[in-house]
Amino acid sequence: MSEPGSLLRSLSGRKTARNFHSHVIHELGTGVITGQFAAGSVLPSDAELMDRFEVSRTVLREAIKTLEAKGLVEARPKVGTKVAKRNRWNLFDPQVLAWHLHAAPDTAFISGLHDVRMSLEPLGAREVATTRTGEQVRLMHYWLRQMELSMGEPQSFCLADFELHRIVADASRNPFLHALYGVIELAHAFAYLKIVERGDLDALGGFLDPHRNLVRQIERCDGDGAYEAMQALILYDQIEALRAAV
Repeated sequence: MSEPGSLLRSLSGRKTARNFHSHVIHELGTGVITGQFAAGSVLPSDAELMDRFEVSRTVLREAIKTLEAKGLVEARPKVGTKVAKRNRWNLFDPQVLAWHLHAAPDTAFISGLHDVRMSLEPLGAREVATTRTGEQVRLMHYWLRQMELSMGEPQSFCLADFELHRIVADASRNPFLHALYGVIELAHAFAYLKIVERGDLDALGGFLDPHRNLVRQIERCDGDGAYEAMQALILYDQIEALRAAV
């Protein structure tokens, strides 16, 4: 399983080290998500895949089992390993979500991603505003300050942004917000991808004020204000992500 923040750390193009098992999972998983292996098709034979990735049958089979658990493929006797239809994919799995960053831009998918955020994150922010502790507010200010200090480093800026959202999610009492980490991180990746690639420092300023307002409303214990601030923040992320996709 990928660690929270690992997708955003990869935006600069630096590849993370992978063992044989995780390499096969990544290559096949990305191939399914991007359509290299079309839904309903059968993956190449074990022999072909073992030769392509230079791995043993044991490593390949373990990778296939992992992809089955994510809903991407189905191993069938006498048929082979079949690529599952999209409605079978586990879209709340952080790796499955992350692989979408390699696919062709899909505005419907990006909008749906932010719709999911919009349904839960504002509610979490409202609750946090009424239950937050001094330590939680201190952590929010810490990550807000990290954003301010990273205005010259887009990747560090977007990581601090993501960590601020994680603090809000962790501070809420809604366990489903914890399961939303992958959705939140991918949404950030779509919003920041072009900015990180271009080193567009001027674009970072637009993200800062909405986060300042969110922390301000939570610190004031203003539940409705925090709800609206989170809504505005997600909408801004969505606009930036869709702009980057065209």
